[in-house]
Amino acid sequence: MPPHCDSLDGPVVTAARKALEERDVDQVLPYVTEEGEPEVREAFSLAATVRALGQDAQEVADRWFFETVVRVHRSGEGASFTGLKPAGLGVGPVIPAAERALDAGSADALAGLLCGIVREQVEERLGRAMALKERAGEGVAAHRAYVEAGLGLQVWAHHLYQQAVAAPHAPTRRS
Repeated sequence: MPPHCDSLDGPVVTAARKALEERDVDQVLPYVTEEGEPEVREAFSLAATVRALGQDAQEVADRWFFETVVRVHRSGEGASFTGLKPAGLGVGPVIPAAERALDAGSADALAGLLCGIVREQVEERLGRAMALKERAGEGVAAHRAYVEAGLGLQVWAHHLYQQAVAAPHAPTRRS
């Protein structure tokens, strides 16, 4: 997953920052599971107390609260927490397109982008396999290259399908 939920300008930290600024933990709770809510509530309370001790204390408390919320969020996704990522990291074209789709309430642009990417990849992978197929009769090594490209296309398509029909935040299944 691209750096997004665990970045300093991602939606989780943005919600955590808003919660601290507005003194309202409910601003960030939608980003954690019910099981993680008590830990986030406790961290919010502690951070709010420490923030009152001055600017340096506020910076440390905020950072700790952001790390706690992102860690609990990632745990709810079944993913590990590897630290906060800096703001401004590229997330590729799909996440911004998905965010725009959510804002607009329309799937058109996001579906078009994804379908275009999938078509390009299918054509590229199939084209490579077909080029290798033409030379497959030139010996075992050439045939092996074709088989690897063909199986690579099949496995890639299978994983793409599995991810496309998986539940949100489901890990990629390998089979």
